[in-house]
Amino acid sequence: MVTVIKNELKRAKKKQKPEVLSNQVKVTRTRRVKRWDVTERDWSRHHRLKSDETRKTLLSKYIPLVRNVATRMAMGFPRSVELSDLVSTGVIGLIEAFANFDPDRGVKFETYAVPRIRGAILDELRALDWVPRSTRAKSREIERAYMALENDLGRPPEKTELAKYLKVSLEELHDALHDVSGTGILSLDEVIYREDDNRQVPRIETVIDRETLSVLGEIEKKELKSFLNVAIDRLTKQEKLVVALYYYEELTLKEIGEVMSISESRVSQIHTRSVIKLRNMVREKFALTG
Repeated sequence: MVTVIKNELKRAKKKQKPEVLSNQVKVTRTRRVKRWDVTERDWSRHHRLKSDETRKTLLSKYIPLVRNVATRMAMGFPRSVELSDLVSTGVIGLIEAFANFDPDRGVKFETYAVPRIRGAILDELRALDWVPRSTRAKSREIERAYMALENDLGRPPEKTELAKYLKVSLEELHDALHDVSGTGILSLDEVIYREDDNRQVPRIETVIDRETLSVLGEIEKKELKSFLNVAIDRLTKQEKLVVALYYYEELTLKEIGEVMSISESRVSQIHTRSVIKLRNMVREKFALTG
């Protein structure tokens, strides 16, 4: 008997559970939708009084609406775009929408205000963007074409294939890529994963200055300079003079020929022979190939 009662209780709980869950979902959805506490009484009071106080009260109650729109838009923007800046700009759109809103048209203020808030935010971002809108549109078009071709071909497309897909000449594609290449910006403070150990580091730590020599490179450069002094001493007097006049005094081959009383072609031959000798001595010393 006890077992039968337990089984019946279990069945009753299973039947009640979906209803309870559905009620919880309904309550949750209702709470999520209503984020700004504005009633018809608030609007009626404002239409009746038309005072700055009622206007400020209504606008302050719609601030969560601005934050909602700004938060959704921020998901598609880079991290460098601050949410607080979007909200501040959105408030300007809210004020303009409030000033131009006509309640007699039978449209809710939220429905009327959201596109104006979005528009104000987009206008501000476009004003801050130094890249023309046509270039941005061109960049998106090339990116969509590249992705479509990559999906169809199963590999990165060639430039000729990309130009054919976009129905432009190869020269026009090169010009477009040149314009688009300056639209991308990377933040040096952005945290990324390193390829060697998959560790998170700021991007600036992964940037390599190829113009600055490392400690080992500086040592090799000094060693090469000191050996060149020894190698130049092994040249003949005539070869040393040509090297000195050409590289240290910066004279032309014609001027060197006048100084040495020989023809310009003869100076060129001596210079070529000297360079070949020095190159061979350096290769032999440092075991270089090629």
